[in-house]
Amino acid sequence: MARRVDPAVDGGRSRGASAADLIRDIQKQPSHAIRICGIFDDRRSDRSPAIVAGYPKLGSVADLVEFARIARVDMLIVTIPINAERRLLEFLKQLWVLPVDIRLSAHTASLDFRDRASSFIGGVPFVDVVDKPVADWDAIVKRTLDLLVASVALIILSPIMLATALAIRLDSPGPILFRQKRYGFNNEVIEVFKFRSMYQHLSDPLAKRVVTKGDSRITRVGRFIRKASIDELPQLFNVLSGELSLVGPRPHAVNAHTDERLWEQVVDGYFARHKVKPGITGWAQINGWRGEVDTPEKIHKRVEYDIYYIENWSVLFDLYIMFRTPFALFNTENAY
Repeated sequence: MARRVDPAVDGGRSRGASAADLIRDIQKQPSHAIRICGIFDDRRSDRSPAIVAGYPKLGSVADLVEFARIARVDMLIVTIPINAERRLLEFLKQLWVLPVDIRLSAHTASLDFRDRASSFIGGVPFVDVVDKPVADWDAIVKRTLDLLVASVALIILSPIMLATALAIRLDSPGPILFRQKRYGFNNEVIEVFKFRSMYQHLSDPLAKRVVTKGDSRITRVGRFIRKASIDELPQLFNVLSGELSLVGPRPHAVNAHTDERLWEQVVDGYFARHKVKPGITGWAQINGWRGEVDTPEKIHKRVEYDIYYIENWSVLFDLYIMFRTPFALFNTENAY
């Protein structure tokens, strides 16, 4: 299968020479399996040609972030010289939020590429700057674990879910399930299921108002199932459909905010938490960062733990978080 690749940034010699040389070298490889999408360059038009080695310039680095999400690019190749450290860091700060491999072209550098932090396309060397957190066989193993555990959990928890559905129906008029649009993998908007815990006429699918202690919008049944996190159980169906994982950063509502600011405005690099599928439970949740987010510090802490999880992911880490989750539910201090 061909990998969709963008030679992301051409910041080398004038008129796109670095990117052009790299593209030609890749194309010379006998079985590179690379499909090049286009060129992105922040330089002025007089220094940045519209066509490089037959591929069009599609925009700036800012445009690249959105393009890579829509086109499902697998790898970004940066052709900035290795010694241009400041400029390279500026670009990486924009690009690292994407769930892609990022490689720094080194085909003109005089370096020893036997280190583990390097890779090759044919005989063309690259410095491995960023790797996908969960890829290849790891992704298959994680998905298999999700399907097995979610299926068993639905069978075991079905009596609780049926009792909850009945209690919601008897407690207040309205649907049993509540649907809310949240951010999923790669910033895609997904619809997440929950048991309805608010009065129907007061429901807040756009998350315009944060749920607080003693919130009058919460029903009697809703107050109990929120504290016990039973309201989250329908998300097991989201796991089976592939929108969620059992473990990962919790999916936040697209309009989630604190102090009238969206969370992506509060935390620099916030969208990096979407480099993996969101989960029903996560590293932040078992460490006490669940429930109400009413201060910037709380969302900073959540994102800090989410990024740690992403950067240190393993199957054993997932199993450990699953094991700890039931015990973490006893801490209901911030669950309203």
